[in-house]
Amino acid sequence: MKIFPAIDLKNGKCVRLTKGEFGSEKIYNENPINQAEIFFKAGFKFLHMIDLDGALKGDLVNLAIIEEIIKKFNLKVELGGGIRDNKSVSKLVDIGADKIILGTAAIKDKKFLETCCKKYPKNIALALDVRNNKIATSGWKNQTNINVIDYLNSVKDFGISRIIYTDIEKDGTNTGPNLKDSYTIAEKFNIPLVISGGVSSVGDVNKIINDNKKIEGVIVGKAIYENKINLEELSKIQ
Repeated sequence: MKIFPAIDLKNGKCVRLTKGEFGSEKIYNENPINQAEIFFKAGFKFLHMIDLDGALKGDLVNLAIIEEIIKKFNLKVELGGGIRDNKSVSKLVDIGADKIILGTAAIKDKKFLETCCKKYPKNIALALDVRNNKIATSGWKNQTNINVIDYLNSVKDFGISRIIYTDIEKDGTNTGPNLKDSYTIAEKFNIPLVISGGVSSVGDVNKIINDNKKIEGVIVGKAIYENKINLEELSKIQ
């Protein structure tokens, strides 16, 4: 099981939101590089990073911080937020990002997703940010009527290397992840799936492992920052 501690970047700082609402922003570390070092020293091998400013603007904003973290620490980083064109994808691959997370651009333009998957067959992850089985885009601000299963059926053969499934209503709530829908997608599609949103304890992670439902990994955010999960205990799971 791959464990992804999360860093969300906004205004150059490490923050967390609740249910994707920017008005709920809370700063947990003024220095994201220091936060990445904490995760690295705790023994984690993977890192989930989102450029929230980029997600809103539609372009990479915190690139200097992102590049420093990738180059300074031996972490496999999956990175998303504002990646809307080939130039951005190419830049992130060049600086050493392990996975490039495409969300809004992939939903709006399936051809772009397909092209990226063909050009970078091991590097493209698809973010599925979902409310009530419908996909949201643009930093979760825009709610579409696109059914997540229907969308996946249309792109399942593109060569996506990872799905990151986030239940927006669970994100940042520490109420436990949406396992039912996550498992349904993992079983239905032969694409590695990472669960995101609502993980509140090591018990949640252990349940996912014990359920053995084709889950590649788990993203853990607010529960770490609010000390509901012990970093050392969590890092031993991976």
